[in-house]
Amino acid sequence: MADIVGAIFGALSCICGTPTCNCIDQHRNFNDDVDELRRKLDSLTSQKQEIESRIQEAEARGGQMVRQQVQEWLKQAEEINVKLRAFLERVQGVKWYKRACLDRLVCRKINMLKELLDKGGFPEGLVIERAPAHGNIIPTENLVGEISTKEEIWRYLMGDEVGMIGVCGIGGVGKTTIMENLHNDLQKETRFEKVIWVTVSHPLNVFKLQKKIAHAMGERLRDDEEVKMRAAALMEIMTRVRYVVILDDVWQKFSLKEVGIPVPNVQNGCKVVVTGRSIEICSYLCCKIVEVKPLSQEESLKLFLDTIGDGVLQVPGLEEILKLIVEECAGLPLAIVVIAGSMRRVDDVNVWRNALTELQDRVSSVKDSNDEIFMRLRFSFDRLDSLQVKSCFLYCSLFREDYVFSKRELIECWIDEGLICGLPSREAACNRGHAIVDRLEKNFLLEKDTVQSSTSPGGHSFGSYGAKMHDVVRDMAIIDIGPEFGYMIKAGMNLIELPDEHGWVKDPKKLSLMENNILKVPPSLSPKCLSLSTLILSSNPNLSEIPESFFGEMLALKVLDLSNTAIETLPNSISKLENLSALRLQHCMKLKYLPSLANLRGLKKLDLHKAGIEVVPHGMGMLISLEYLDLLFCQNLKVIPTGILPNLSSLQYLGVCCLQGLQYLGVICLRETSIMRNLEEVARLKKLETLECQFDGIQDFNHFVNKFKDFQSAIAYSLGVGPARDMMRWSKYELVIIECEIGEECVALPNNLEDLWIIEGRNMRSSLNKTVMLEMEANELRRCCIWKSEEIECVVELDSSSSSSSLCCPVLDKLELLDLQMLPKLCELVRVERATTPLHIFSNLKELSIEDCLGMRKLLPLELQQALQNLEKIFVHGCDQMEEIIASSDSDASSDKFIFPKLRILKLIRLPQLKSICSAKGVMVCDSIEEIGIRRCRELKRIPVQLPLLDNGQASPPPRLREIRIDEESKEWWESVEWDHPNAKNLLKPFLKYSNIWWDLGVK
Repeated sequence: MADIVGAIFGALSCICGTPTCNCIDQHRNFNDDVDELRRKLDSLTSQKQEIESRIQEAEARGGQMVRQQVQEWLKQAEEINVKLRAFLERVQGVKWYKRACLDRLVCRKINMLKELLDKGGFPEGLVIERAPAHGNIIPTENLVGEISTKEEIWRYLMGDEVGMIGVCGIGGVGKTTIMENLHNDLQKETRFEKVIWVTVSHPLNVFKLQKKIAHAMGERLRDDEEVKMRAAALMEIMTRVRYVVILDDVWQKFSLKEVGIPVPNVQNGCKVVVTGRSIEICSYLCCKIVEVKPLSQEESLKLFLDTIGDGVLQVPGLEEILKLIVEECAGLPLAIVVIAGSMRRVDDVNVWRNALTELQDRVSSVKDSNDEIFMRLRFSFDRLDSLQVKSCFLYCSLFREDYVFSKRELIECWIDEGLICGLPSREAACNRGHAIVDRLEKNFLLEKDTVQSSTSPGGHSFGSYGAKMHDVVRDMAIIDIGPEFGYMIKAGMNLIELPDEHGWVKDPKKLSLMENNILKVPPSLSPKCLSLSTLILSSNPNLSEIPESFFGEMLALKVLDLSNTAIETLPNSISKLENLSALRLQHCMKLKYLPSLANLRGLKKLDLHKAGIEVVPHGMGMLISLEYLDLLFCQNLKVIPTGILPNLSSLQYLGVCCLQGLQYLGVICLRETSIMRNLEEVARLKKLETLECQFDGIQDFNHFVNKFKDFQSAIAYSLGVGPARDMMRWSKYELVIIECEIGEECVALPNNLEDLWIIEGRNMRSSLNKTVMLEMEANELRRCCIWKSEEIECVVELDSSSSSSSLCCPVLDKLELLDLQMLPKLCELVRVERATTPLHIFSNLKELSIEDCLGMRKLLPLELQQALQNLEKIFVHGCDQMEEIIASSDSDASSDKFIFPKLRILKLIRLPQLKSICSAKGVMVCDSIEEIGIRRCRELKRIPVQLPLLDNGQASPPPRLREIRIDEESKEWWESVEWDHPNAKNLLKPFLKYSNIWWDLGVK
């Protein structure tokens, strides 16, 4: 029959021509295409199962959640799988005359599956770090007189009658401080599953507000959706939990529905707190109004003395003057701490009298309430001891409201501006910068804050200390002082176009338009700014072009910042800005070309970090004043011509990359025959202080280390090996190895190395000392972090066959931090056979952190314990097989005392097999202990911390103990656990605290 059908189709193909031939081809291909569809469907099923398995492993580690796009892909894959399986059953055995038509449908489904399989690659990963259920503790000041106001708000938060709370009062009265304290108190409550803090600021940007709230909920909204769709998605997210949302510093009316916040009511048990200066806005939102009143005279005096120190009252004749100064502060906590900060270390009564007169004259000259607070703060500004410090303070106002800048970022800007100059080195300039930041913080003109964007080499975000301006202090700087210095500030104002020439202040000196959404500069705009020295257009992500005429009358320009824009080319008129000293073009990834820099002989900084340039700018070799050159991660840059670097004789900082396939000659491409000349060129830069450099592989890196030992000893460095990625600098001398094939070649360590990171090292040897050359004596290693490396079994492998002197590793004697994470084969810290003497290693170790090392059963070998006399912190988390912290002896009859004289923090979290901390009869002597945190260690029966004895023989709590923290679920466990002393539980009960926040226990 098949032969007959084939003959018929053959005849038809001759008679009917091409259409019939195509139909016959489709008929013949049908079976092949169905088989291909089935194979693709099987591949989809396998890929889906693999993704689900990886998600289960990630969720088992805790603290992570599945990305939204991954969830959507899994849902789509499941739906398609069901539909296509049914489709394949239907087409099985279909009549031959239908196959030609069905084949086109099968091909479309094959293409659809191919697209879905490609989307399932997820190069960004399957999971993200889950945001804390409540939130981080916010650094804040203690309350003095606002206790009754705080208690009133607390009653509304804990009660059912009020869902919306409005905290109102004039600027500087302490609204934010009250709510910061309440936010921290809410961390200890179990009534709410989420406590979210968002600073709203002015002007209101609903898109950004939605993004902040979603991030706090551990979710991500789609950036390509409209605000209404995002609001609906956020509304759905927030209905899952009982929350408190604190919206700080609200200036404009809006609706909760517009943002996507469900309205709080008795049924959902949620709360929203709004802080602002306007009662009208809080009333519009139907809030219960809580007005924050100024402090009383007595409360004001206490706050002033707490800030400046009680010792000031010992100065004869000063008490009455001090009280009058406090009275002039009008009960405003911000004014009190700022003025008190400015009078620290002043003990001359005449100076105090003069200060009182100045303050009274300032305040009496104005009537507006805002001006009154400004005048009080201006008093502190005027008392700064130099124009340099005043200028550094005022520069901070160029950033948008509530901007938290890292200290390094701020100091770099001050150096660019020439506010810190005339010092012998860049290091000295940075030190001076830190001293100025400290001065401004002590005068309360800057506040300490946490920079959340700081990134570790592993891609993890950590909080690092930064600074910001209080919004009232910034208002004072902009409104009252800025015009005197020629400042024009339009930062973070949601602008979509530049102000026209009528909107510019007359002949400004510094202009900030950062963090707007300016799309373009009008072709005809050529503002007359003959005195303009600083122009900041950074973080306008859609700004792509600047016309030739724009810089025509800005010939005094010294600092130009176009970082984080979509700029594609710079106008040739840049070449005429002969006074330019800093050109910042970070993250301008679309920028391919720069005009000639030959005329910019005064240029000191050229920052092209992660720019898209393809060739070195013409005339770069003529920049004899250049002190700072950053070409890191310019992945399109192919060549740096030989001979340029020696001309940059003033260079103090150099950042360059070596990426696979590039002929990058700045410091690196060791595959090029001319590279040694360029390395020698860099080594001849006598003023070079800092080198940041990225290498493609271990071989290239080792070549560099071995060739230029003396050069490394003379400079600070941050060296990376493996895929290029942005990160913050953690120390002066660091090496970061990421996703790198290590193999048989040992990693050479540069001189003076302080920080060593190995992240996802592939084909590592069984121990760290077999992977890197730890025997190198010139090492100063202080911190070592090894994450996500499959092969490593121990940190140090020692040879005990020759003598006891071999039971040491001198380089690790200076190590202070050892952080080991996600090492599946790690089973011990130190491996040594038949050790009969103590191990002389880790003698300076202060912090030991072990996380998700699933094969580890015993943490500290008995022989190592005596060396750990400087250990201050032990943190063990998620090690499923961990049975003991201090390994018992073979006889298991040891009654030794394990002495840790400096141990302050002991945290043990999610260790399901942990049965003992040390031997059954052993005790830990750690009189310096401050915190003990234990969670989900259900098999642990005894805490062997020895309580100190008083002179009368009675036990007492450790003298520095602050808290013992467990989770609510462990109350029963706490009652059953044994201590070394029979009365220990009663003695320690006042220190016991409960927390459901496991990462609170996990803070290192």
